[in-house]
Amino acid sequence: MWKIVAAVAVCALMVRSQPADPAYAPLEKAYDALRKRNYDAAIDNFERAIAAAPKRAAIRKDLAYTLLKIGENEAARDQFREAMQLDGTDFHAALEYGFLCYETKQRAEARRVFDRVRKTGDAQSRATAEAAFQNIDAALAEGIARWSKAVELAPDNFSAHEELARLAEERDELALAAEHYEKAWRIRPGERSLLLDLGRVWKALGRAEDANAALLAASRGAQPRVAERAKELSPPRYPYLYEFQKALDLDPDNIELRRELAYLLLAMDRKADAEAQFAILVERSPEDLLSAAQLGFLLLARNDREKAMPYLNRVLQGGDEELADRVRAALKMPRALRERTETPKDRAGAEARQMADKSLEKGYLKDALKYLTIAHEADPVDFNVMLKLGWTYNILKQDDEAVKWFNLARKSSDPLVASEAEKAYKNLHSGLAPLRTTAWVFPFFSTRWHDLFTYGQVKTELRLGKLPLRPYISTRFIGDTRGTVNPRVVEAPQYLSESSFIVGAGVATANWRGAMAWFEAGEQMRYREQKGVTGRMLPDYRGGLAFTRGIGRLLTPESQGWFAETSDDAIFVSRFQNDFILYSQNRTGYTLAGRMQFLWNWNVTADVKRQYWANYVEYGPGVRFRFAALPPGVLFSVSALRGNYLIEEGNPRGPVFYDLRVGFWYAFTH
Repeated sequence: MWKIVAAVAVCALMVRSQPADPAYAPLEKAYDALRKRNYDAAIDNFERAIAAAPKRAAIRKDLAYTLLKIGENEAARDQFREAMQLDGTDFHAALEYGFLCYETKQRAEARRVFDRVRKTGDAQSRATAEAAFQNIDAALAEGIARWSKAVELAPDNFSAHEELARLAEERDELALAAEHYEKAWRIRPGERSLLLDLGRVWKALGRAEDANAALLAASRGAQPRVAERAKELSPPRYPYLYEFQKALDLDPDNIELRRELAYLLLAMDRKADAEAQFAILVERSPEDLLSAAQLGFLLLARNDREKAMPYLNRVLQGGDEELADRVRAALKMPRALRERTETPKDRAGAEARQMADKSLEKGYLKDALKYLTIAHEADPVDFNVMLKLGWTYNILKQDDEAVKWFNLARKSSDPLVASEAEKAYKNLHSGLAPLRTTAWVFPFFSTRWHDLFTYGQVKTELRLGKLPLRPYISTRFIGDTRGTVNPRVVEAPQYLSESSFIVGAGVATANWRGAMAWFEAGEQMRYREQKGVTGRMLPDYRGGLAFTRGIGRLLTPESQGWFAETSDDAIFVSRFQNDFILYSQNRTGYTLAGRMQFLWNWNVTADVKRQYWANYVEYGPGVRFRFAALPPGVLFSVSALRGNYLIEEGNPRGPVFYDLRVGFWYAFTH
């Protein structure tokens, strides 16, 4: 008897130790609602149960059957699909899904499902699937044969090619479908929905370049529904130049597509190619005043006024007063003093600009991007909108897009817009260019050592697309004028710098929130003899981590207020007995009028080998300033510092030192 009691107790304990079923409560409510035929409550609770246990196919099947009871066949179909995907051996769910696909006009998917089940299911499922498959397949085969005969008899029959293509696609005869979609498109090139069909089939066939070209053409100048669907199927990036060209080969009369290509060529500074595209636009669409104006501007820019004037006169007489005013400004003509009638397109653009400004003020960047895009479509030569698009993409960390808009905006006739866009373009373009060269030099005089020190580097790095690693080559200079100091308490000279050029090659990570890692191998070439070191050339290996961050009102134009900065480095240097040295330089203070900073220095240096010269703290006041007449990369600094050594062992000097440092920093990027 006691054994039975013990077994029951163990079972009870095991049951209690099992984790609670998170879907139990909503399922209990769902089945209770089903018994009461309260289908809405049952559906709601089944959905809660799915959220709690998303991997359980049985719950999705029960939800699907409940949805069928209220006539929601499409929703039920989707739940059977999920159940089938969760449990590949549930052939009953697969059959239900197949039949619902057929009922909801998805014959191709139904055929594929029945084909799979008839080959892999159990005996009963195979029989059911075989019959269903043959019913669908036989009808498709018969239709393909009939329409194939029709296109033989009437090769220019648009409807016959289109119907044959659709039946072939449903039967997974994709090559045949692509052939006749393309023939239907050639017969009736105004039906851009066919480009969507063609792109979809080419994509399924693995013809990615052809598919992208067809989808690009379908996404421009087509009905909104077709355009949106084409964008969904397209790669999640801006199209490449060659894709525009292939798309125009397929759809040469697509005005919007050709206009976008023309502006892309302008952004790439390929003015001759852009001019050729605008000339085609004006020829094929004489009412396109915007293209006429842009073609005139391009001809005017290369001093061909005779050819430009017919296009510019067309704009002046065309009724678009805003565009005409821009032509007058380009021709330095007086603006017509008459009130312009606002068109619906103008109103839409103005409303979009207002909504974009409000979104930017509130920080809704994605909404702002949407409204700015609408505003640009309403007025593609509004350079202020282009500038805002550049800044918005820049804030969203999409610099590849931002630099394109800044490049367009810097062509503005408004000097303020052009100047701002020019600065932004140069700043971004240097970071996005495949090759980037940076150079900096920092000479300063130290009263502690009565010596002039100079540090500098020239580095050229290669940007490998979006890869986070960037190989580079560099030349560093580290030197001073005195060379050595001979303290009385030691016999060996103390060298104040490495007195070397260091040529090396390395790799660095991309900057991420102010942090980066790097490593290089090179050769140190000393220009001054050093006692105890033989040879003028030594192998040199360096690397480490760097972090820089500033907050508050930094030293930028028209900036005023409090600020804080930190610059931290952890560096391995083989030259110093494979030492690992940590530097942390920190500044807090006040920026005055964007030209001067009053600050307090907080510096710490330490190393792993605990050498006295590499372990100290410094602190004291300072000032940094720049002059408007000098390049923005020039920065002067003066600091009065008190220092304390953290390690006294081996230190030939006292624990405290004082230093006045005066120097300047100059850097530029190309």
